[in-house]
Amino acid sequence: MRNTHARQIDRRTVLRGTGAMMALPLLEAMLPKTSQAAAGIEKAIPKRMGIFYFGTGMNMREFEPETEGKEYQLSPTLQTVSKHKDDFTVLSGTYLEHGGGHEGDYTFSTGVKAKDSGTIKNEISMDQLAAEQIGRETRFPSLQMCVHRGTGFGGNLRTLSWNRNGIPLASENDPHILFNRLFKVDGPEEQEIRQTGFRQRRSILDAVMDDAKRLERNVSQQDGVKLDEYFSSVREVEKQLERDIDWSVKPKPAVDTNGMSDFSESYQIHMPSGQFVYERYAKMMYDLIALALETDSTRVVSYVVRQESSGGTFDEFGVSKGFHELTHHGNDPKNLAELAKVDRIYLSHWDYFINRLKSFKQIDNSTLLDHSLLGFSSGMGIGHSKDRLPTCLFGGKAVGIAHQGHLRLPTNTPLSRLWHTMLDRLDVQTGETFQDSSGVINELIA
Repeated sequence: MRNTHARQIDRRTVLRGTGAMMALPLLEAMLPKTSQAAAGIEKAIPKRMGIFYFGTGMNMREFEPETEGKEYQLSPTLQTVSKHKDDFTVLSGTYLEHGGGHEGDYTFSTGVKAKDSGTIKNEISMDQLAAEQIGRETRFPSLQMCVHRGTGFGGNLRTLSWNRNGIPLASENDPHILFNRLFKVDGPEEQEIRQTGFRQRRSILDAVMDDAKRLERNVSQQDGVKLDEYFSSVREVEKQLERDIDWSVKPKPAVDTNGMSDFSESYQIHMPSGQFVYERYAKMMYDLIALALETDSTRVVSYVVRQESSGGTFDEFGVSKGFHELTHHGNDPKNLAELAKVDRIYLSHWDYFINRLKSFKQIDNSTLLDHSLLGFSSGMGIGHSKDRLPTCLFGGKAVGIAHQGHLRLPTNTPLSRLWHTMLDRLDVQTGETFQDSSGVINELIA
């Protein structure tokens, strides 16, 4: 029987055993007694967010509903997530001014024309703006994920995240590596290797800064400006190093993976033929996102679910072509049917993800989904257009979102208005202007 008059537990309490330490999840007993009223508990539950990219669009003829409002009729493709109808809003009319034609991945989360006349120059992405403000208290300010590792810079992107200097942040694609990074408790030997790495990084940074400062005395005013930008970048690396050192001595959370896949071995798209099953992979990645958010290991996630242009279909899907080839459908009924089939397969994995988020109950009996804002869309609609994007917002009921079913926005509404709305509900300050947004979507504000 639980003690109804139990003493308050410190939020930093850890469990010690067999030489290892593991952090506890957020418990009601960790809250100050004066804050156990509903308002206090609500404030104690972190707000989370995720943005998700489905490259090369979707078959909008099967995705976009014909009716509007809260009582709208689900489209054939959205029937895949029908049991979550009250937990999401379909947003028609979204638009990427610099999207379409396979370059929407570069502007998706930043809103700027990043690729111009052979040069690439981007700005901070919306998720990194959030990471700067709501990611400070977590081990990982943000997580970047993709079916392929790296950035893909110069080609089809593998990341949606760009720092304040317009540098793309690399994604990880192996669930095994991600799981270990998030939850594996390191032994003494691994800890020593990490500490050695910290010392080496510090030595390199010190040497680089010393050389740069000597050089600064002998350069022009214009070069001095460039060096100042360089110093800012180095200071950003230094801050991250200090964060890594600080978090290295804090225990990682214990997680229950019962009912989930085995994360003990590497599982990647590049495995030998016949050994990789995308459905298993998708569930592993979505499970990891749910675990990371639930344990407050991060509050900000970006995931390139399907890369722009390349790949996108797998043998198990039972279709005749790659996803990009299918989008060049030529109004062929078979191509259009297979395109919609692939869309529904991806949304069936999304359905699994939403179910997982709903399975995590919070201390006020709400769900993890209620405290998470999840936006998905693409860099194009159908026919490689920059409008009529497949856009949805899931979750967020506990952070001030009022779902509208199917909300038809004015033609060519910037996608950034959705990002603006999400950031607003997360209490992230965006400044006087945010990308090309004209303001939050008021209909979604509770």
